[in-house]
Amino acid sequence: MSAQQFAQSERHSLADLLDELGPEAPTLCAGWTTRDLTAHLLIREDRPDAALGILGGPLASYSESVQNRAADRPFTDNVNRVRNGPSAFSIFRIPGIDGAVNLMEYLVHHEDVRRASDDWQPRVLTDEEQDLVWSRLSRLSRLMVRKVPVGVVLRRSDTNATIIARKGTPIVEVEGLPVELALRLYGREAVNVTYTGSPEDIAAFNASPMGA
Repeated sequence: MSAQQFAQSERHSLADLLDELGPEAPTLCAGWTTRDLTAHLLIREDRPDAALGILGGPLASYSESVQNRAADRPFTDNVNRVRNGPSAFSIFRIPGIDGAVNLMEYLVHHEDVRRASDDWQPRVLTDEEQDLVWSRLSRLSRLMVRKVPVGVVLRRSDTNATIIARKGTPIVEVEGLPVELALRLYGREAVNVTYTGSPEDIAAFNASPMGA
């Protein structure tokens, strides 16, 4: 399986789940329902003017207003647009872009919807899928934990492989399957991971802002 195939699979699975749950279901994104999350995905891919403010900054209020207008459109139409992918003129249509930047986006947001219920259970992904996520972590983890005040080691629970995400001492080791580690580094707390380190250092890790 290629990264692009995995990204497309997550896109379609998320769209199916959005159709099933409807527009008012909760997500792990603070303050967002499934309606808001769907609108976010649309403006990210098809409104580059608004996408610039998604991560904050001077354009954040503009991005929010564009997203709110998108959320006002019929939910089923928005979900179908997510399922069908970006418009022909979007940068996300360029070969290679989809797998490079959408694999983690759609994987994380798929789990944001799945894990918003109290009875969530982790999905069983293939070794190949976990390998793709691990590969992404090897490139992204240093950026994602840059604000953590302790050293960070990621340990893959199925193979025992490690990534030094942040050098330094003391060290907190976070162990889990690649998808669980990725979700934690994207700031999600509904994850199956274990920590090794002092209680104070683990608390410092968990109190730190994370994400790309």
